[in-house]
Amino acid sequence: MRTLAATLALLAASCVSHPAPPAGTDADTAAWWSITGDLSSDAMEGRDTGSPAYDRAAKYVADRFAAAGLKPAGENGGWYQTVPLQEVRVEKEGTSFTIARDGAAPASLRFLHDITVRPSWSLPESIDAPLAFRGYCSAQEMSDVKGKVAVCFGARRAGMTTGAQRLETAAKAGAVGLINIDDPGFTIEPSRWPEAYARSIIFRGPSPAAYPEIAVMRLSASALETVVGAEQAAVILKSGAASQPLPSFDIPGRLQATFNQSERALQSDNVLALLPGTDPKLKDEIVIVSAHLDGYGYGEPVNGDSLYNGAFDDAAYIATLIRLAERQAGKGFKRSVLFAAYTGEEKGLLGSNWFSTHLTAPKENLAAVVNLDQLRPLFPLKALTMHAIDDTTLAGNVRRVASDMNIEVRPDLEPERNLNQRTDHWPFLRMSVPATNFVFAFDPGSESERRYREWYQVRYHRPQDDMTQPLDWDAARDMNLFFYRLTEDIANDPVRPSFLPASQWAPK
Repeated sequence: MRTLAATLALLAASCVSHPAPPAGTDADTAAWWSITGDLSSDAMEGRDTGSPAYDRAAKYVADRFAAAGLKPAGENGGWYQTVPLQEVRVEKEGTSFTIARDGAAPASLRFLHDITVRPSWSLPESIDAPLAFRGYCSAQEMSDVKGKVAVCFGARRAGMTTGAQRLETAAKAGAVGLINIDDPGFTIEPSRWPEAYARSIIFRGPSPAAYPEIAVMRLSASALETVVGAEQAAVILKSGAASQPLPSFDIPGRLQATFNQSERALQSDNVLALLPGTDPKLKDEIVIVSAHLDGYGYGEPVNGDSLYNGAFDDAAYIATLIRLAERQAGKGFKRSVLFAAYTGEEKGLLGSNWFSTHLTAPKENLAAVVNLDQLRPLFPLKALTMHAIDDTTLAGNVRRVASDMNIEVRPDLEPERNLNQRTDHWPFLRMSVPATNFVFAFDPGSESERRYREWYQVRYHRPQDDMTQPLDWDAARDMNLFFYRLTEDIANDPVRPSFLPASQWAPK
């Protein structure tokens, strides 16, 4: 069995180096930064789900947990819980998209740059069908699209049709394909191109047939004029961005597309470790602290770089889990603490969903979940958004710790982004276990907001999320300290966390 020393030696042999923290950085933050660098180095190749690089990262985490005095909490007395998976991928080579018009030269759309497609086990090898623009693709608008590709404005704001609704109406109306146009009015989380790749991963099983039977595509706003012409594109984008009425019309052309798909079975591991509790009455109750270990791996190059290192998303907070374990050095809290490093978050919360349905401890023992994701130490930590703030008594623990650190605790002010359902605490909240996740908060129009938006535009799920990006060192220190103190507060609280009566997730 390879030791932590051997793992670190392998990293050293791979010429791993990290930009040094500034002079005067405290020892804990410097150690956190070094671990972040180990996990997001080029040697870890972006930790893609099911890859050998991910396995190396999982081994690194298990070794650090072991050295810190944690106990293995995975399957068969080990550190890992294996998640069986299957993947379908649309390969770049052999995949093409063309708009064909009578009397005009065909126009190509660049795969992963102008248009992408959702991989699916029911995706056809090709499409050759007429195009029909149907506004927001509500049920009322979806007329006469049988055998056609329905083109829809992909609104993302409250009160508009959702992606699921557009797919449902298109399928019921007999469309053979659906193209969702990016919404340029949704500026709080703008669409970005290129896409890293087109992959779908699900749990291995007999029936991937639950996937839609029509091709679901996404089109960049800038490429819309290739499909409908510059004049129509300008009208659609302006009106759609303002949630104004849109026309319905048949587009004089056909989509001719070919899809080169590959399939494979794979597996990837959660890393699970336990810090046993010390209180005779509380030690069987478990507080889960978690973050996701996986990233994107290699993908479509951005500015010549094809390696998506995933430093802040989420290597930095796996490093925070490791630092908590190392600080405790085997010394437990009153409740037990389960450290979970999940796989497959970027592919649909796969690791946390698998663990939530294949628990290694009884569900009734789970007292709380504190997840770390969506946290970017880009500006001073003055306020935190707390997900599920109105659902559980965890808000009291959070406010108690935050108050001592002069951190304001806020509800989610951007619910349209649906962040509460996009991190690894969600499967547990849904199964009535008190759970939460955090986001750095900011005031509208502030410099903090500017940095936040810039990060999402330039670095989120991009190769630029690496160790060279700017960060606020004090914010990194403060976030880690907040997490350490919050874990202690929850794990030592004589009152077990519970749901508030009005919560929709409260046990029935």
